[in-house]
Amino acid sequence: MTTPQAFPGASPGARLRALLESGELLVTPSCGDALTARLIGQAGFRAAFMSGFCVSAQRIGAPDAGLISYAEMAGAVRDVCAATALPVLCDGDTGYGNALNVKRTVKGYAQAGAAAVMIEDQLAPKRCGHTKGKLVVDRTEAVERISAAVDARAEIGSDILIIARTDARHGHGLDEALWRAEAFHKAGAEILFVEAPKSEAEMRRLCAELPGWKMANLVEGGETPIPSQATLSEMGYGVAAWPLTLMATAMRAMTDALAAMRADRAPEGLMGFAELRERVGFEAYYLDEARYAGARD
Repeated sequence: MTTPQAFPGASPGARLRALLESGELLVTPSCGDALTARLIGQAGFRAAFMSGFCVSAQRIGAPDAGLISYAEMAGAVRDVCAATALPVLCDGDTGYGNALNVKRTVKGYAQAGAAAVMIEDQLAPKRCGHTKGKLVVDRTEAVERISAAVDARAEIGSDILIIARTDARHGHGLDEALWRAEAFHKAGAEILFVEAPKSEAEMRRLCAELPGWKMANLVEGGETPIPSQATLSEMGYGVAAWPLTLMATAMRAMTDALAAMRADRAPEGLMGFAELRERVGFEAYYLDEARYAGARD
C-alpha cells in the first residue's frame, strides 16, 4: 500500500497526487479539529478530509448552513494540517464570496498546508449536501469559481489539487450535475465530486461518464448508498470520504457519558489515561524535552 511516508520532502499536493495515481481507493475519514486529524493518522489511514460540517459544529457549535466564515475555516486548516503528516483534503465551501474570494480561499488554504481544496456550486448561504433547501448558482458562475481556483493556484506556484463539487443533482437532475462536473474538469479541476447521487446505478453512471478522479461522499443516513470499499473502487471512484462517522461516534459517546455522570454513574468505555496521554502526544513531548536543559522528572 502506498503511504505518505513514501514521498519524503514532497509537498502535500504532490503526496496526494501520488496516492491517487497509485490506483488504490483513497479512504479519507473526516475531521474538524487537530486531535481527530492525529487519530486518523495513528489509525493508519493515508489521508484525511477536513469537513466543513465538522468544523462548523466543533469550532462554532453551529450547523453546516453557511454560518462559518473563511477566517474560521482557514484557521481550522492550519490547525489540522499542522497536527498530521497526512495530506489533508479541505472543504472550501463556495469560496466565501465571488470569484476573487474563491482565489483568496485557494491561496490561503494552500499556504496553510492543504493538499486539496474543495469548491462547490451552491448558492450562498450553502448547506450540508444531504439536507433540504439546497440551491445552486448558474452554470457560468459555477464554472468561473473553478477557473478562479485554478488561476489562484497558478499565481502562487502551488500544486494544491482542486476538488470541484456540484450539488445540481438535488434540484436539476443527474444530467445537469454531469454537465457541470465535466465543465469543471475542463476548467482544470482534478477531482470531481457529484454530491448526493441517489442509487448505485447513478454512482456507476457518473464514474463511467466523467473524466479524472471521482470522489464519493458517504453519509450514514444520507441520500447516497454506501457500498463496500471494494465496490467503490470497482465503480471507478478514487476517493471515498466519510464526513460524519467520527464526529457522530464521538457525539454518541459524549452524550452517553454525560447521561451517566448526570445519573451519578461512572461512564463506560473510557480510554485509559496512559493511552490518552500517548495519543495526544505527551510521551513524544517528554522525549523532545529531555534534549534540553530544564527538563522535568
